[in-house]
Amino acid sequence: MKKSFKSYWKKTWPLHVLLLPAVVIALIYNYIPIMGLVIAFQDYKPWLGFTKSPWVGFDHFKYLFEYPDGMQIIKNTLFIAFAKIITNMIFPVLFALFLNEIRVNWFKRTAQTFVYLPHFLSWVILGGIFVDVLSIRGGIVNRFLALFGIDPISFLSDGNWFRVTVIVSDAWKDFGFSAIIFLAAIAATNPALYEAAEIDGANRWQQVIHVTLPAIIPIFIVVATLSLGRVLDAGFDQIFNLYNPLVYNKGDIIDTFVYRIGLLGSQYSFATAIGFFKSVIGFIMIIISYRLAYKLAGYRIF
Repeated sequence: MKKSFKSYWKKTWPLHVLLLPAVVIALIYNYIPIMGLVIAFQDYKPWLGFTKSPWVGFDHFKYLFEYPDGMQIIKNTLFIAFAKIITNMIFPVLFALFLNEIRVNWFKRTAQTFVYLPHFLSWVILGGIFVDVLSIRGGIVNRFLALFGIDPISFLSDGNWFRVTVIVSDAWKDFGFSAIIFLAAIAATNPALYEAAEIDGANRWQQVIHVTLPAIIPIFIVVATLSLGRVLDAGFDQIFNLYNPLVYNKGDIIDTFVYRIGLLGSQYSFATAIGFFKSVIGFIMIIISYRLAYKLAGYRIF
């Protein structure tokens, strides 16, 4: 056993050395900060540190549900996150089906390129663009609506319209890139199935319904169930770059609330407790989603 380990180590030590920097970085940025979760159970004072700050137990977690806007923030997060999950499942599938039916290759490649591009732009850039485009005064969208006699719409200052804007813009940004996995599933479909359907007299629409859709249902189930792990992740970077105090009631989510309370309000313990609560729920949902993916589609990582 010792000899086999020594011989194995002699052969693989260069690979371990190459891996070492990544392990060190992961420890520094992913694991050591976990110790900071202790402040969720303390009345943390920076000048006292972890060791001398007084313990308060679960008081901060209780305060989250007693906080005047606490439940509303959780509801906002769940609503926006679920809406994003649904739209980010439907639109990529429809787009993948659309591309699969295009027979003109140059048009197909051009369409793919254009819809992939927004995915690679950050919300810092897109946020500034949307603020100008959706402006109630001079925005190109409201100017277009004015041509039809429609009054200007406050997309970013009305809570209900803000939710619609966030959900639709997120789907627009990522549906092209998300369609790649469904295009791969369609490409893996046995061509003989289409030939058999054509021989039986099925037209293109019937082939989509009876051949293409059943072929992508397993991967659709996998993607949908794994998305449950992000049920409390409504997109901090997007909402942070688009929201304002006028839409806090409908657009404020857990992540933006933690930012304001923790970094701007210096309530470090309360903000950490909220983040810890979100992480625990997310961890539970990830376990459930993997269980569902295995039972419904036979998918498993380990």
